[in-house]
Amino acid sequence: MKEYFTVGKIQYEGPKSTNPLAFKYYNKDEMILGKPMKEHLKFAMSWWHTLCAKGSDQFGSNTMVRSFENSDPVKEAFEKVDAGFEFMDKLGIEYFCFHDRDMAPEMDTLAESNRVLDEVSDYVLEKMKGSQIKCLWGTANCFNHKRYLAGAGTSPNADVFAYAAAQIKKAMDITKKLGGENYVFWGGREGYDTLLNTDVKQELDHYATLLTLARDYNKKSGLNAQLLIEPKPKEPTKHQYDFDVQTVLGFLKNYGLEHDFKMNIEANHATLAIHTFNHELNMARIHGILGSIDANQGDMLLGWDTDQFPTNLYDATLAMYEVLLNGGLGKGGLNFDAKVRRQSFTDEDLFISYIAGMDTFARGLRVAAKLLEDKVFENFKQERYVSYTTGIGKKIADKKITLEELSEYALAHDTIQNTSGRQEWLEAVLNQYL
Repeated sequence: MKEYFTVGKIQYEGPKSTNPLAFKYYNKDEMILGKPMKEHLKFAMSWWHTLCAKGSDQFGSNTMVRSFENSDPVKEAFEKVDAGFEFMDKLGIEYFCFHDRDMAPEMDTLAESNRVLDEVSDYVLEKMKGSQIKCLWGTANCFNHKRYLAGAGTSPNADVFAYAAAQIKKAMDITKKLGGENYVFWGGREGYDTLLNTDVKQELDHYATLLTLARDYNKKSGLNAQLLIEPKPKEPTKHQYDFDVQTVLGFLKNYGLEHDFKMNIEANHATLAIHTFNHELNMARIHGILGSIDANQGDMLLGWDTDQFPTNLYDATLAMYEVLLNGGLGKGGLNFDAKVRRQSFTDEDLFISYIAGMDTFARGLRVAAKLLEDKVFENFKQERYVSYTTGIGKKIADKKITLEELSEYALAHDTIQNTSGRQEWLEAVLNQYL
């Protein structure tokens, strides 16, 4: 069989290694809090950025040439399957995520697109049977094609809504075929650029209808995947309806869908929402809707989705801290929704980037586990809120109090002593662990 990458299998060599093509911190069998590291870190390859990205950006053309490129897009789709499985095998990655249109090209008609997707996904399934590689999640690309210029489920054109629904149904069918445990909705065009031509209430109603139909089909078809919504505030639209975790949660509750969907949290999308990554993870966790993660990072100096490989240890540690508090990600995982930089155009750069991301989260996991074992932050928080464990505070916590009683208490206890939040000390402690 043709070999697409001259790089060999990536091994763990430890933190003293100077080999750029070796893991320094990701040791898949190392036990962390009673589980092998690879079970905490269910890493997934993104089909789109890894096999489809060629280095273009909004200001320039491709900079990358891959050995699996072919002038026939259908033949290239099959070559990408072989290349992708070789790539995952050499990195020891056991999961992949896909959009329908990056696994197989869009053809002249929907029926033809479906036929080609069936053929390519049959080949993916064949490759899976001879490996340990699994599908983490699938999704439909309902944002690239010009038909989606004004949205998919929120389009003012009912024919576009119907087309998107058909595309989603097919993507869910393919996800079921490949044994995917999750299905993701990212509303790339579900938003608006101006209110002058937008009926927001009608668009939100229509989007809720589409999600409801997908929820019902998830059960009816036997897919029974964990359904995930991926928040993002802007870009490509000025305002997207899935702005952040709390916005999406409010939307789901408004339409009675809060028990049917969880969240796929992306670090770069949190940046665009002017949030930290761990804020979005925390909001999802405390509401019981943290489902999966898109592991990447953005550039705080740029106002768009740069999708860089995650190398920020501080962010990775706080992210894994939330994941551990959540009891893990269950059916979810850590998908590298990240692309190599335009100037990092070699095949070797692709491997180095994945190694960097995997090492970053592995090191972050170790630090987060130690922080939790030592209860550094948890003990401080417990002490900070101790006033709610007795007396008037316990009555407030137990909801056994009236406004009148609180008023009487305040009149009798109007000398208040606060305690320090010690933010700087806690940040210094975190730095010691890092």
